Amino acid sequence: MSGSESAEFDTSKPSIARVYDALLGGKDNFPADHAVVEHLAETVPEVAEVAKVNRAMLGRGVRYLAGVAGIKQFLDLGAGLPTMENTHQVAGALQPEARVVYVDIDPIALAHGRTLVADEERTTVVAADMRAPAAVLADPDVQQTIDFAEPVAVLLVGILHHLHDDEDPAGIVDQYIAAVPAGSYVFITHFCDSGPEARELEKSFLQFLGTGRFRTEEEILGLFRGLDLVEPGLVYLPEWHPDGEVSSPLSIGQRLMVGGIARKV
Repeated sequence: MSGSESAEFDTSKPSIARVYDALLGGKDNFPADHAVVEHLAETVPEVAEVAKVNRAMLGRGVRYLAGVAGIKQFLDLGAGLPTMENTHQVAGALQPEARVVYVDIDPIALAHGRTLVADEERTTVVAADMRAPAAVLADPDVQQTIDFAEPVAVLLVGILHHLHDDEDPAGIVDQYIAAVPAGSYVFITHFCDSGPEARELEKSFLQFLGTGRFRTEEEILGLFRGLDLVEPGLVYLPEWHPDGEVSSPLSIGQRLMVGGIARKV
């Protein structure tokens, strides 16, 4: 991946952002993306539910950060294609002065994101590779929008599992944490190695998309090292501050991702 604004737009190859868009029932995807979704659904029919559960978690997490925690600045890394309840909309409903930076590398995600926020004074979309924290943090639009002397919510929602182990996801998280002051938060959701279905789905992701690491709870907890997890800690997504009663037992799709929010002290 490259941080270039002129990143080649090749619809013959699937992209992470467009596969998620297809799983969510969106329209900004192509046959190559549909093919990946079909292969994933053959492995675990509930795979579309995973994407929807993750999107719902994004909304609840941002409402917590903007409402309960009072955060007014959001750095949304690997934001993907816009859909319902985007970060700036959820945060802005609770914090009218909220500032949001979306960071992504997919050309379609960038184009649609910029269209969505064209009239938003406090929201911007940056073309960058979130795996290069120094470059992201030094970007002029990031620097202009985010005041790093004040608390920031760093969002890594549904993105770190697309980093291979040799890309050092924990080290990347550490660099973003180091850049924000005490009182900031990190919000992570991640594919979880929760059983045989998860391991089979991981094989399909790696075979047909090239990324998609289902890490253990211990590995995912390690991404929050040095931070204080807020209640209820690292849990399956439907169990994190649910809006209503959570069905028991959870479905396979509901157990394929875990997430949490932690505070830097």
